[in-house]
Amino acid sequence: MESDEQIKAHLVSVWKVEKKLFSRGKECMFILTDKRLAFVSKTEAKSRWWSAAVERQVVTLLKSDDPMLIHDGYDGKELAQDLENKKNEEYSFDNVVGVESEEKKWGSVLKLKLKKDDKEKNYQLSVVKDWVTYPVKDPVKFLKINWSPVVEFINKQRAK
Repeated sequence: MESDEQIKAHLVSVWKVEKKLFSRGKECMFILTDKRLAFVSKTEAKSRWWSAAVERQVVTLLKSDDPMLIHDGYDGKELAQDLENKKNEEYSFDNVVGVESEEKKWGSVLKLKLKKDDKEKNYQLSVVKDWVTYPVKDPVKFLKINWSPVVEFINKQRAK
């Protein structure tokens, strides 16, 4: 992460599903900076911070559906540390092929088409409100949010 780079949006408790046969979703953080987007599934953040951030995010998004949030206690330094882990993914805006949002009956979805190593990957992101943990962790309830500020921000960054 560059020294002048700033986090513009940071969502925790995001369910990311790659749209391919037999793929299973996983929980991650979705982070937008002014230079890239990142999916962080392995973080150095403490579980107490994570739990509090998830609760605050749910309350905030129930009051206002604007997903351009930034969480206290996680900044560029933590993001740079998390991006050192190869299990976390980052994409420059040049690698974004397409972005759109879709409203479903159960919640809102951000659809991303990303290019990596000359292969395109299609992802769907949803913000989770509630989870079941047994037998495996799975989302039960999703939030309806307005993804259009994220779509507009990504498209603006792609145009630069």
